[in-house]
Amino acid sequence: MDTILEMRGITKTFPGVRALDDVNLAVRRGEIRALVGENGAGKSTLMKVLSGVYPHGSYDGEILFDGEPVKFGGITDSERRGIVIIHQELALVPQMSIAENIFLGNEVATRGVIDRNATNDRTAALLAKVGLRESPEAKVGDLGMGKQQLVEIAKALSKRVRLLILDEPTSSLNERESDALLALLDELRSQGITAILISHKLNEISKIADSITVLRDGATVAHHDAMVSEEQIVREMVGRSMENRYPDRAPKIGEVVMQVRDWTVADPLRPERHAVDHVSFDLRRGEVLGFAGLMGAGRTELAMSLFGQSFGRRLSGTASIDGRPADLSTVPRAIAAGLAYVTEDRKSLGLVLEDNVRRNIPMANLPGIAQGGVIDRMRERRVAEDYRRRVNIKTPSIEARTVNLSGGNQQKVVLSKWLFAGPEILILDEPTRGIDVGAKYEIYTIIRDLAAAGKAIIVISSEMPELLGITDRICVMNEGRLVGEMATSDASQERIMEMILRSARKLERAEHGAA
Repeated sequence: MDTILEMRGITKTFPGVRALDDVNLAVRRGEIRALVGENGAGKSTLMKVLSGVYPHGSYDGEILFDGEPVKFGGITDSERRGIVIIHQELALVPQMSIAENIFLGNEVATRGVIDRNATNDRTAALLAKVGLRESPEAKVGDLGMGKQQLVEIAKALSKRVRLLILDEPTSSLNERESDALLALLDELRSQGITAILISHKLNEISKIADSITVLRDGATVAHHDAMVSEEQIVREMVGRSMENRYPDRAPKIGEVVMQVRDWTVADPLRPERHAVDHVSFDLRRGEVLGFAGLMGAGRTELAMSLFGQSFGRRLSGTASIDGRPADLSTVPRAIAAGLAYVTEDRKSLGLVLEDNVRRNIPMANLPGIAQGGVIDRMRERRVAEDYRRRVNIKTPSIEARTVNLSGGNQQKVVLSKWLFAGPEILILDEPTRGIDVGAKYEIYTIIRDLAAAGKAIIVISSEMPELLGITDRICVMNEGRLVGEMATSDASQERIMEMILRSARKLERAEHGAA
């Protein structure tokens, strides 16, 4: 198999930081090469160099494509050669349709007039390829994170791809959608398309990748022309052995702190549909309660509606905290009641990316750093420095812009923000999405320590091994309903999926009966 891509001696420096240090990478034609490393190892930076996001001249080193030196001045140059990158941060226009997003800048037109029928036909074919059943005319902003990721992939496939770069493509997808995407990559490989896959999900890499390159601290640590064990990859990534993926726990579960009864929420786009349908559950002090389900099961909708009705419109149901009715009608009232919600979309909803770490951390509790209604800058600094040490946020200083931190460290800033608010009940929505194994372990340790301190924690995750590794009890949701509940010690991936499928069949029979 001949080489389609070579990157030689790539060095990239930002002010005060050497992000890449003499990195070499070779990719064979028609293979899927995995690129792994901890957050901040330089994976995304290397791919941005390759795709022209960081243009020629802003880095040292040489890139050869098809045996020829290339000097890309921007993304347009690399796409012209057939190199397409799908970034972890979605680049879609929410107000535009799926079809408009896919062909934005590459419109299907005749004599300068866009052919909408042809555009929609081509879009439908691309959506079928990635397993989406949405209408080409559906607004992107109305789709969930997982479906938006699939639209990004469809957009990439609309171009003449020879080398496809995927940066954490399954980070927003559940297991079923991830498997479908891996099958799609396998199909593309059989068609001769080469791919570079950046992922923290080592089980996925072992399923699909032909070879693997490991980066650590901006330098190449290892190249493997065939797959090796997950243990070896982890050891090379973090520079140490990690025998256990999850920290040891000794749960001390106390009395019920929160009761939710018959919680029902209307879908704001389709008011006749219940996004959350008569959900009831209890949450205890010191407990980590997991919510499992496929994409669209209603888990995020439940969490957001409990947190100040951030989603939809509550039709019915009650919530009580410490045995007293809780007013969760607005976000400030939910915070006052003792709730905190760590969103799955930390970049858009969890952080002010362009602001620094110092200002982000106390944002949910400004009175905590104020005196007489005026922000005390010294107090602000002390709080930020305290959480930087406590949560182990890796940043040159608290004055660093949050956008420049790795995904794992951004997540720690979000956690710090809510911990400073002093919640008794912490809802974590996909808390380790797009985070490497080392940073995951640190997040799990924080969750364990919070539970040990008597906090009640809800964890929503699409990674079933994660739920099985860190929770005490698991609630299973499907189509907005709570369809099962079990102690984690009795749970397995098979049993959870069985619950989901059984409820789906029951719902289907009920709908047919009603018809």
